Amino acid sequence: MDTAGPSRTTSAPPSATTGPAASPIHATSLRLLRTAGFVSNFDRFCITPMLLLIGVQLGTPLPTVILAASGYFLAYGLTQPVWGLASDRLGRVRVMRISLAGAAVAAFCSVIAPTATVLIVARVAAGAFFAASIAASLTYVGDTVPADVRQRPLSELMTAFALGTAVATVIAGALAHYVSWRLVFALPGVIAVHLVFALRRLPEPPRAAPGALLTPFKVVLSSRWQWYVMAVAMLEGAVLLGFLTYIAPALESQGASATLAGAVSALYGVGSMAAAQMVKRLVGRWTPAQLIVAGGAQMAVAFSFAATSRSVPALVGCALLLGGGWSFMHSTIQSWATALVPEARATGVAMFGLALYVGSALASAFAAGPAEHHAYRGIFLTAALLTLPLTVAAAVGRARCRV
Repeated sequence: MDTAGPSRTTSAPPSATTGPAASPIHATSLRLLRTAGFVSNFDRFCITPMLLLIGVQLGTPLPTVILAASGYFLAYGLTQPVWGLASDRLGRVRVMRISLAGAAVAAFCSVIAPTATVLIVARVAAGAFFAASIAASLTYVGDTVPADVRQRPLSELMTAFALGTAVATVIAGALAHYVSWRLVFALPGVIAVHLVFALRRLPEPPRAAPGALLTPFKVVLSSRWQWYVMAVAMLEGAVLLGFLTYIAPALESQGASATLAGAVSALYGVGSMAAAQMVKRLVGRWTPAQLIVAGGAQMAVAFSFAATSRSVPALVGCALLLGGGWSFMHSTIQSWATALVPEARATGVAMFGLALYVGSALASAFAAGPAEHHAYRGIFLTAALLTLPLTVAAAVGRARCRV
């Protein structure tokens, strides 16, 4: 039973926060949301350029260390529905603050982890807690910005997410090489603690009064388009996030340092930030399907580069184009996901996230064995081939769905 009462929840119909009268998001609010998304992506991607180094220092083979990354992605995805349900019942801001407090504890446990087993457990916990930040940020924008202009602030968020990815891979590689990989995990912990207090300034958006506990799931899962978008998200997570993990190890297997591998991986964020600015200008001029096709084309070319050569120039081009593909394709699909079930938006976005990160975890785990034997050509060729059905399914579905 809901005991919050009118004093804690605004019992407005969903259209009150999604219709034409909704106000553009305040700059301060958007800045806080960007920071929350930034630290979430920083924590998620910082381990990528450190995998080989952590394995050597802990005396653990690469497939075992990769469990810290794939386990993180899996926990990140599996807890999305939990946080979505909590967000619909407790509020977006409250859930972000609670989750960030737990994330800080998990990050500091990662710092002091004495063995690979403890590190894997700590990273899984960090993934479970950091999972709330991005989904809640996206839902907040969905609650406060009209659908016809929503992709612009979503692109702003994507830029911050990409910056978190870029900064993580650069700083992680350099700090791990010259200081210690343990220090890298401390940074998102400190930022998370700051946000727990800073987010008190973020106003809670109005939302419909929650009904029975599982009602949002019933509403969301009754939508056929929700299932379709979740299938697309799972494939997108596998293609982009899952195989992206192997850019840095592919370079390091050629003798490159963790610093160089991190710097090249960081170009993914640079490409994403640059492309996000283009996407903001193209929204309203290009159809969503056209944006998706443009993103898919960049991703296919990117993985083709990596499959052809593991040289630094080839992987630089791969990282830049993957970032561009993410901004064009993912921001479009993400905006689509926020509009499918407005009466249970947080749960709908969370289920989208669940599919995305389960796909990334499965692909990352699937490729771990070949990566141990340096079979990177096959890994990236598989990613390039999977980009084709992903692009077709996303573009055709978006063109046919009238939301």
